Amino acid sequence: MNDHSTTYEPNAAEFQSEMKPAARTTVAANQTAESTTPPVATTSPTPHRTVAIIPARGGSKGIPLKNLQKVAGISLLARAINAAQASPSIDRVIVSTDHDGIAAEALRAGAEVAHRPAEIAGDTATSESALIHTLSTLDEDFDITVFMQCTSPFIDSASIENAVRTVRDDHADVVFSAVEDHSFLWRLDDDTRAVAVGHEASFRPRRQDRAKHFNETGAFYVMRTSGLIEHEHRFFGRIGIEEVPPEHAREIDDMSDLTLVRAIASTQETAQVIDVDALVTDFDGVHTDDGAYVDEDGNEQVRVHRGDGMGVSRLVKSGVPVMILSKERNPVVTRRAEKLRVDVAQGIDDKAGVLAAWITANDLDPARVAYVGNDINDLEAFDVVGWPVAVADAHPRVLAAARVILDRPGGRGAVREVCDLIPIPAEAADPLPNPTLTSLRQQPQFTHRAENSRANRKQVS
Repeated sequence: MNDHSTTYEPNAAEFQSEMKPAARTTVAANQTAESTTPPVATTSPTPHRTVAIIPARGGSKGIPLKNLQKVAGISLLARAINAAQASPSIDRVIVSTDHDGIAAEALRAGAEVAHRPAEIAGDTATSESALIHTLSTLDEDFDITVFMQCTSPFIDSASIENAVRTVRDDHADVVFSAVEDHSFLWRLDDDTRAVAVGHEASFRPRRQDRAKHFNETGAFYVMRTSGLIEHEHRFFGRIGIEEVPPEHAREIDDMSDLTLVRAIASTQETAQVIDVDALVTDFDGVHTDDGAYVDEDGNEQVRVHRGDGMGVSRLVKSGVPVMILSKERNPVVTRRAEKLRVDVAQGIDDKAGVLAAWITANDLDPARVAYVGNDINDLEAFDVVGWPVAVADAHPRVLAAARVILDRPGGRGAVREVCDLIPIPAEAADPLPNPTLTSLRQQPQFTHRAENSRANRKQVS
């Protein structure tokens, strides 16, 4: 399976950390100080410490700032961090980066940051150099290092855990993720003639008669830290494979890969709960079906769903801030916001700027705000919040960028559906003051009407 013929046997001293706790000695409870029977000492094993390191440069060429691109509303970096944090055996998660924006996203997702020097941040720098540099900056030693890559958006934490345990239990020195591959590989020689790779061109066995071959997914590599430092390479000693299913083996190198995985995520990942502190929606195409009735004088009328009002009322009564944010300027938007008792900003070209201002005014965490949209002018707002949500009949680009896709289309209960997915405390909040109705032409002014009641919300996550 590899070209290494030797087995790496780590020295036990290499694993001893100065930071590790001393072994504990306990005495049986039924023994007394006067007992003539010597106490039985039991020594607890020193725990294996594991660190996950995620290299994430800012200088990706194929897709600018690829690590910050979102799949199902979550950045590739945050998806890798989430997978690492969900593995019980991983004690710390550290992102190695040279980019301030990536560092900020890593901290927001709950990871630590190791700032990578310029000399190992270029196109020719190896991932191993980033791993070893990060390990050298830590205040403790780790027995096991997990190298993870953001370019794999569907990493399963259970697979990581299996790989870590295989190394921890001394069954291998390195374990990497791979998918079974039945391809017949070929290359072109110097005369541009096809040459078989790894098989005889004249012999074509049946699939079931062939030995299993595997293809690296690039998602993760689990290594003994001492071996990584000694060999300065991810492969050494006894190498094992953690086989993953094809659906977890997707890797992003260019925009076509990103488009594909976004489409896959939009059909595979369904939210049972949208754990947020605030909700913002577009109007046309969300509260309505994006159609309008126009009379002979040019006056427009729209149709809304009565069930939406009940869903919004549930949130408002519980102190959850809600706003309608619309590009269109129409009095019907104001009237609907008044009836629902929610904030409104309309006639807005810069949705991202107004949304960010409203979030700040309400002292909210953008990561815990949901925005519901349907068309491409909502994409800028999607980038501001942690929970971009698309109605069922949204534009394909909006569906691809959404973290959650609703079952219902706009104007047909989509707002009610998203409201029902947002958890609220059992007790209702006190009556709220009137919301802000923003002028069509003036700078939006927002209230803090939900500040007190929001403090009573229970956080589900």
